[in-house]
Amino acid sequence: MFKTTLNKGIFIPSILFILLVSLVSVLYPEMADKILNLIKNFIFVNFNWVYVWAVTCFVIFLIYLMFSKYGKIRLGDNDSRPEHSFFSWVAMLFSAGMGIGLMYFGVAEPMQHYTAEVFGLEHYVNRAKNAQLYTFFHWGIHAWAIYGLVGLALSYFAYRLKLPLSLRSCFYPLLKNKTDGAWGNLIDVFALCSTFFGITTTLGFGVVQINSGLQILNIVPDTNFLYQIMIVGVLISLAIISALTGVDKGIKILSKINVMMVAGLLLFVLLLGPTVFLIGSFTEGLGNYINNFFNLTFATHAYDPAELPWFYDWTILYWAWWISWSPYVGLFIAKISKGRTIREFVVAVLLLPSLFNFIWMTVFGNSAIWFDVNVGNGALSALAGDPDALMFRFLEYLPFSTVASFMTILIVIIFFVTSADSGIFVMNNIATKNAVKSPKWQTILWGSLLAVLSLLLLNAGGLKALQSMTLITALPFSVILILFIISLVKALTIDQEYYDRSFSKATVPWSGRLWKERLKQIVATKDRASIDHFVNTVVKEAFTELQVEFADNNILASLNQQSNPAKMELEIKYDQINNFVYGVETTAKKVSHFLVDEDNLPEVQEKGAFYPKAYFGDTRESYDVQYFTKNELISDVLKHYDRFLDIVSEERNEMFIRTDSNEKAG
Repeated sequence: MFKTTLNKGIFIPSILFILLVSLVSVLYPEMADKILNLIKNFIFVNFNWVYVWAVTCFVIFLIYLMFSKYGKIRLGDNDSRPEHSFFSWVAMLFSAGMGIGLMYFGVAEPMQHYTAEVFGLEHYVNRAKNAQLYTFFHWGIHAWAIYGLVGLALSYFAYRLKLPLSLRSCFYPLLKNKTDGAWGNLIDVFALCSTFFGITTTLGFGVVQINSGLQILNIVPDTNFLYQIMIVGVLISLAIISALTGVDKGIKILSKINVMMVAGLLLFVLLLGPTVFLIGSFTEGLGNYINNFFNLTFATHAYDPAELPWFYDWTILYWAWWISWSPYVGLFIAKISKGRTIREFVVAVLLLPSLFNFIWMTVFGNSAIWFDVNVGNGALSALAGDPDALMFRFLEYLPFSTVASFMTILIVIIFFVTSADSGIFVMNNIATKNAVKSPKWQTILWGSLLAVLSLLLLNAGGLKALQSMTLITALPFSVILILFIISLVKALTIDQEYYDRSFSKATVPWSGRLWKERLKQIVATKDRASIDHFVNTVVKEAFTELQVEFADNNILASLNQQSNPAKMELEIKYDQINNFVYGVETTAKKVSHFLVDEDNLPEVQEKGAFYPKAYFGDTRESYDVQYFTKNELISDVLKHYDRFLDIVSEERNEMFIRTDSNEKAG
């Protein structure tokens, strides 16, 4: 039987729209490019302020979260921990986010700014400083704030509230259960198409750069389309194999290898290039960026019409490009970020990749400018319009240039594969509504579509039309991202209050009446048998009496019991909201060896200790109830039941109390 996990409401509209746009771009590339370019230019000229304000809001919001009380909230249960090491996590998000772009624009963008008339061709120093400043601006905190917002929203709603890892879930506080219907499908269709178009155009341009490098190294005679077919065939095959092995194997391993190779190439250029100049220019450039941060953030160049064309072609285009890529990168970042705190997530996603980008752009871009002025007599400036070959021509000014060029091609290839395999992974994730396990043919299908359509568009000259289409989708999606912020603020506010909610003031704290008995309990052996006995006697008696009393008040409470470990649970079931649960189970904990060796506590055993842990059916932190008497335990249950009734009576808490809010994510 033919098995599939594809969701028809998402997959069919997406694939039809992808094929329609691609075919029009292939059959009528000039017409499609002309029409879409007109629409893009109209948006950039008349709605550039939307991009400026949207990106500004993203940056301010994430910086606020970094320092706010919400920063301690974990992307998952309160006791969850990250699934990937810090290095693996950063390597994967970096490789998926900007890999090929750094190789393509590392020399090209600074050189193009350096040669731009808008910065004044008569002042070398001003041109060089502005080239570095605007490259930092386009590849720094603002770009990663876009990715970070999408990744954070997806991670929070997926891992904290147990919703599907899907863009539709980010609207739950606003749309509630409507996210499961047509509105949710529309959001996912938009995300899938945007992801496919973005990856296709980027991979198409990446193939051209690889082909150009191979030609310069005399590995292939020219940039013939036949060679591009061979390159795409090999690389997409590798991407499919990597995607089939999953995030924990292929994608993670390739990302680690690539980050180490990138670091090696970076050190090679830094040490063999104009080292002192690079260190000095990086220091000055970083200070220049910090000093101009807010001016750059809010700049619209409204008072200088001569700068507007440059502003549209660079800053606004970059903001649109990063926004259009954010569903793909954000979904992938979310997939690998479970267990991080919000503060850890924001600091790592905003600052670490940005800092590396600054170093990379300084080392490659400023080296190229230095060689252009001091050695090449303007030779590299003359190639500013040929970014496909510029990186390789720049490397010719360094020793061991052939080795460096081979290394560059290998890095681009691995970036190509990691972008493609993570893209395949994300697209299948969207199209299946986050299915846990999909048949392998679906992975092969997405990879084949990427290969075929990117080659068709590359051959027909339709990549620019598709790129324009991608940039156009960024306008509505920037508005969607603003709604993400509203959803997050609403959810985080409720989250904080939900977990900080105190018990009723009518509850009475323990008195000192039973202090002698409690002292004996404190110093008694905490072995498993004694804790099991506590659960099977004190807890069971307390819950049994409560069950009877609840029944007298027309409330049906059930007792759930199990052994190994001993566990007793009182549950009151509901149809529309979460069940009320109060349970106690025997739980092990490690004991410090200092405590084991302490003479004043001779009964503490080296193998560990046990305690009865109370839990409540949601993600609130549990606690030890071993010193409770039967009546005190009954009182504690009633405190939680009173809190439960108070919370479920408030409409705004619906997202936490609906029946599926505490189901485990697949």
